[in-house]
Amino acid sequence: MRVLVVTGASGGHIFPAIAFLDTLKERLDEKVKILLVLPKRKNELYLKNISYKIKYLSITPFTFKLNLKNFLSIFNFLKGIFESLFIILEFKPDKIVGFGSLVSIPLVIFGWLFRINTLIHEQNVIPGRANFLLARFTDKIAISFKETKNYFNFSQDKIVLTGNPLRKELLHIEKNKALNFFGLRPDKFTILALGGSQGSHHLNLAFLKAINILFLKYPKLQVIHLCGFRDFDFLKKNYAQLKIDFSLFSFLDAMQYAYSAADLVFSRAGALTISELIFFKLPAIISPYPYAFYHQMANAKVLEKMGAAIIIEDNLLDNDILIRTIEMILNQPDKLKRMQQAYNFFPYLDANNLLVDSLLELS
Repeated sequence: MRVLVVTGASGGHIFPAIAFLDTLKERLDEKVKILLVLPKRKNELYLKNISYKIKYLSITPFTFKLNLKNFLSIFNFLKGIFESLFIILEFKPDKIVGFGSLVSIPLVIFGWLFRINTLIHEQNVIPGRANFLLARFTDKIAISFKETKNYFNFSQDKIVLTGNPLRKELLHIEKNKALNFFGLRPDKFTILALGGSQGSHHLNLAFLKAINILFLKYPKLQVIHLCGFRDFDFLKKNYAQLKIDFSLFSFLDAMQYAYSAADLVFSRAGALTISELIFFKLPAIISPYPYAFYHQMANAKVLEKMGAAIIIEDNLLDNDILIRTIEMILNQPDKLKRMQQAYNFFPYLDANNLLVDSLLELS
């Protein structure tokens, strides 16, 4: 079986695709030949230790504004259409799996034209524009959240709830072992702040401000902070001056240790982050990214509705709401426990295997 997988450049696209491919390879071994197709953008951080053959498309994002950048992007999209055709003619896939993003469009549509079995996977609650377009051209639509069914007007036989595939490395670690990995103490309350792999300056600054104030009153706080590359030096200097126990990273591949060590998470609401919070059953304070507001707010509301998370809109972070929210949780241990127990109401989904099953059922 020859399987072509195409996905966008972000970690939220690439990590589920890699998790799916790893499971497919484990189950079929030598019976499957795999090709991974990505846009030509910086994504080396997400492709460490990846042995799959990779092809790149020239496709870059564009809007409909009249400027030189968009003219170049439209040219790159047209170029990417021809590149996609050559990839299909060369690789001759039996099945095509798209994980969203603009780069998926030509390959999935060519799959439809050539009568190749196709499957798309949607990570977010609200489908992205690419998957919304491709839904009518594909044989099967895999979704991560049951709420997504409301956005696709298709027969329920075409839609399958799989969940969002997670990397096989994301396993629960014994808490003391996880804390020891960061050099942190088991008798302190650990907050994990996720500024994003590319960093979120506003999120990082709001969290630093909150910790500066809260640590004076709650000296048994300690921090694991993934801040991206932009703010790393600035945050390191400030944390050192604060004398708080902290572990700071621009990027962390071994996320299983961070999640296993945490008592509370402060993050954006990317689909992958939400899926990881569900897997590790972690109480969270979530501030949806304002430039992907509707997608991230819908993702966050899945956790809020169940009582597992508290949402703070990005434009309110400067109003000391984050400080008051963290303090409320620190003062109410029962609140934290209830947030964690709320995850027991989420159905368990073996997303990696369910997605592979959905692909293998296509014929």
